[in-house]
Amino acid sequence: MPLDRASESVSGPPRVTAARVGNEARVKTRLTVIMPVYNERDTVVDVLGRVRRSPIAKEIIIVDDGSTDGTSEMLDRLAGDDVRVIHQPRNMGKGMAIRRALAEVSGDVVIIQDADGEYDPAEYPKLVAPIEAGEAQVVYGSRFRGSIENMRWPNYVINRVLAWMVRVLYGVPLTDEATCYKVFRADVLKSIPLECTGFEFCPEVTAKVAKRGYRIQEVPITYRGRSRREGKKIGWKDGVKAIWTLLKYRLVGERSEEDRECRT
Repeated sequence: MPLDRASESVSGPPRVTAARVGNEARVKTRLTVIMPVYNERDTVVDVLGRVRRSPIAKEIIIVDDGSTDGTSEMLDRLAGDDVRVIHQPRNMGKGMAIRRALAEVSGDVVIIQDADGEYDPAEYPKLVAPIEAGEAQVVYGSRFRGSIENMRWPNYVINRVLAWMVRVLYGVPLTDEATCYKVFRADVLKSIPLECTGFEFCPEVTAKVAKRGYRIQEVPITYRGRSRREGKKIGWKDGVKAIWTLLKYRLVGERSEEDRECRT
């Protein structure tokens, strides 16, 4: 099978970074799009088409997370020179899908893309621009600095709570911690020892980026939420887990590679 209106800076107190930014020469990057997919037959074709049309050089790595609705077969037909498809042996969670895809990344910059149609791939260029310009190593697309349509009230509340927790616990004044659109220099993301299996990827990577002192920049994006009836999967239990994850990584350090291998 194939394996195949301006950006707004978010910065708190002076932060130590892994490499100098700001005075670095502008570089041309190749983007890797990581797209975890689970039972998204109604949206994945449209989303992939929009990703392909986004005006930026890229490779696309799709991880089918044990879909049972025909998505797997659709993805095999969609694979090509620019799209690699990896099939997980069973449903293992979004975090595991992202970790699996990281082993295949060849681009300089990585962005996470959901397959549900809530985010617009046409916004890739402005999300990657701060990294290309040497202004940041991590960029988050902020729905709360941009525009939001159809976000349910409970989701709005938990998003605000999580952003507040990042400000209080980590000293990073983010407006949108739980955004799907997280963009990283590939070397930065690969260096982070991820333990997540599910939706807790977002709070874990945010916590570890913040604790390492990487500078994060937020860029306004557009967002159109979907309902449970339309297939939205994240629920209140994931919100509780996200809160716990932010608290946990404030208190504990990073596990060794050996420890993580034992857990997975």
